[in-house]
Amino acid sequence: MIKVLSVSGSPVVDSSTDILLETIAQSIQSSVPKTSKVEISKIRLNDLMFLPCQACGKAPTPNFCFFDDALTDVYKLLAECDCLLVGSPIYFDAVSAQFKAFMDRCNCFRPPDYQEQQEKFRFVKIIKEKRPGAMVLVGDNDGWIEGPRRSIAGFLKWVEVTSEGHIWYRSLDFNKKGTVASDTKTLEEAEQLGQKLAIILCDKSDR
Repeated sequence: MIKVLSVSGSPVVDSSTDILLETIAQSIQSSVPKTSKVEISKIRLNDLMFLPCQACGKAPTPNFCFFDDALTDVYKLLAECDCLLVGSPIYFDAVSAQFKAFMDRCNCFRPPDYQEQQEKFRFVKIIKEKRPGAMVLVGDNDGWIEGPRRSIAGFLKWVEVTSEGHIWYRSLDFNKKGTVASDTKTLEEAEQLGQKLAIILCDKSDR
């Protein structure tokens, strides 16, 4: 079973962010051999109620976090997935508030004390193996991609995901949702990215 987790930081249902994430996920599913099963879990952060990070400073081990809220089940999906797809619209040259809050709450997935010199901050590295993944960013023609791209790239590294590519969609009309549905070129790029991820996932499962 190949487990794919898709996390959308868009507040809009059926947004271009959602459409592109779905296109990549479906492309993965249709590109793997029929002998392999693909399980796709889709998370829309805007539908969840969860606290922003409280900077507790101590390790919540054996739990993912001290707070038991809507992210508790998401943590388990994140830890167990074989492929992670994430997406966000770009607001004020950054990811959405929903996605930023999610990234911050994943701080405990990796120990901040790399040299293991501080006994009271003894975190456990939860994920031992790297997984492939990709990102989707949606902005306008004048949007600045590098800030949010670097932010998500850092998050992916933090949760042991190698970024295998990104889709950057420039919407020409922010008064309409889901405009990427009529952008054949961008949809093809998303499908190709899904095909690339499928090859990586199949190669990994054969080892």
